[in-house]
Amino acid sequence: MNFDEAKQIIEALIFAADNPISEKNIKSLLEDELNGISIDTIVTAINDDYINSGRSFEVVQVAGGFQIITRPEFAAYIKKMYMGRIRSKLSQAALEVLAIVSFKQPISKADVSAVRGANSDSVIKNLLERRLITISGRGEGIGRPLLYSTTPEFLEYFGINDISELPKPREIEELFKEGKYSEQIVDALAELDDSENMDNPEEGNEQTGDDAASENQAE
Repeated sequence: MNFDEAKQIIEALIFAADNPISEKNIKSLLEDELNGISIDTIVTAINDDYINSGRSFEVVQVAGGFQIITRPEFAAYIKKMYMGRIRSKLSQAALEVLAIVSFKQPISKADVSAVRGANSDSVIKNLLERRLITISGRGEGIGRPLLYSTTPEFLEYFGINDISELPKPREIEELFKEGKYSEQIVDALAELDDSENMDNPEEGNEQTGDDAASENQAE
């Protein structure tokens, strides 16, 4: 298989995939036909073709895989077409819980409710059913409460490749502008962020593989 053939096939796979397709999956489908050609090199070539031909889309890495999306400069028009998409699918309470879990994961249900100042049982159940969060372990406190973390589906939903790409809590209002978070939630997240920065100035918020433990069956 030559470079141009590989480029066409990989473009077709990325286009046809329902979800972001990983490099590992692409390699498994092509087996040994790539002859050492780098997937990243091919994706770069595909994007160069799109730029040179003035196309309105590009290949990006999202949730650990490749996906074809519209270019950022057309976001305003897409946003108009899908105005209110996030709010129509996720309630304000769900967005609040997702914000808290994403920045504090792994976190217990009680701690989520404490930050929100409201019971979060039904919201967490809904987010579990939608696979936006998952049970990732148990805490060390009394009763060893279940801990919750975000999932690859969460990354895909919000169009980010890795949890480390999330902004700091103080920037969350801009990211989720349509969600209209209450000032209480934003302030609580900011305070949590400030306290962690003082205690662990070099610690990041990356989700590790261990957080996605097999304790999904703990309940």
